[in-house]
Amino acid sequence: MKTIKLKVKTSTKNYPIYFGSNILDKTGKLIKENLPDVKKVAIISDSKLPKRLLTKLVKSLKSYNVKLFKLPANEKNKSLSVANNIIQKLLKENFNRTDCLIAFGGGIVGDLSAFISSLTKRGIKFINIPTTLLAQVDASIGGKTGINSNQGKNLIGTFYQPDFILSDPMLLKSLPQREVVSGYAEILKHSLILDKKFFMWLEKNGKKIVIERNKTFLINAIYKSCKIKSQIVNKDEKERDLRMILNFGHTFAHGFEGAKNFSKKLNHGEAVLLGMIVAIDLSNKKKLLSSKEVSLIKKHYKNLRLLMNFKKFFKKNELDKIINFMKKDKKNLNNKISLILLKKIGKTTRPKQIALGGLEIKKFLNSYYS
Repeated sequence: MKTIKLKVKTSTKNYPIYFGSNILDKTGKLIKENLPDVKKVAIISDSKLPKRLLTKLVKSLKSYNVKLFKLPANEKNKSLSVANNIIQKLLKENFNRTDCLIAFGGGIVGDLSAFISSLTKRGIKFINIPTTLLAQVDASIGGKTGINSNQGKNLIGTFYQPDFILSDPMLLKSLPQREVVSGYAEILKHSLILDKKFFMWLEKNGKKIVIERNKTFLINAIYKSCKIKSQIVNKDEKERDLRMILNFGHTFAHGFEGAKNFSKKLNHGEAVLLGMIVAIDLSNKKKLLSSKEVSLIKKHYKNLRLLMNFKKFFKKNELDKIINFMKKDKKNLNNKISLILLKKIGKTTRPKQIALGGLEIKKFLNSYYS
């Protein structure tokens, strides 16, 4: 399959996303084309990635001086102490602004690596090679960097666009099924917020993507998803308005993850799937979204056996914890919780249009137990 290129154009930087099967070994060549002044390359890699993939990447960088950092991709490692440790080592190796850091892993590795890149000498070159479906369709695009605080997820961060992204579906071959489903959550979200035609295509082909992992359908879904996200980011890089629609389902999701202490009991994509269902039910309760469209979305969930039973994951006594984490969301104004709801498939409410008090949201979540 030949390499496809999608151009992301933001106010601070234009950069390409390269899509293609087995293009990992082109990394060195793409650096030479896009970043001719690079001399040193550091790789931050998920330690659980198959050894052959890392070997393939390092081999493609044979004309560069390579420094390798391997770490477990967990939320605990998205911390100031881990970031500082790597920054100090890069400074010791005298990495300059013309040198480069590569993120090789999922969203956790990407967020941490981008954060480190943005701070080291006020910004070194950054390349993202996402190895999970969730990162390929969402986390790698848009320039958000982030690390966690004990107050919540991604509360410390910057905006820092990559110099390019390399998206290779062959990197997903060893991905556990649970991670494929997590990535599909973001693909589905992009269709629900902006493109009903894409949703109907997913309705028809979802099993080929999620169950069969058909290479052609997978790359089409990844490309289309990236195109939707890049269109939004192009118009609103710093999340002042339009980009907030990408948070559909996420405000609930971050509350759900926080209530489970960001543990493996509920990963990000699963939390987003539950968060979207809750946001859909709330949209219907607020008379924004028709029951017919709610049924259509829930039918899609059932067909693909996606997580949708909120009550199964949370007990009533966890609701306060969920609300407390939702209150800490970065998009909130005036002590109210800002939400993006759905008016119809392909159209959301306007950013900042819906802001509810914690008590009202708790009362709504309580209704799942009656």
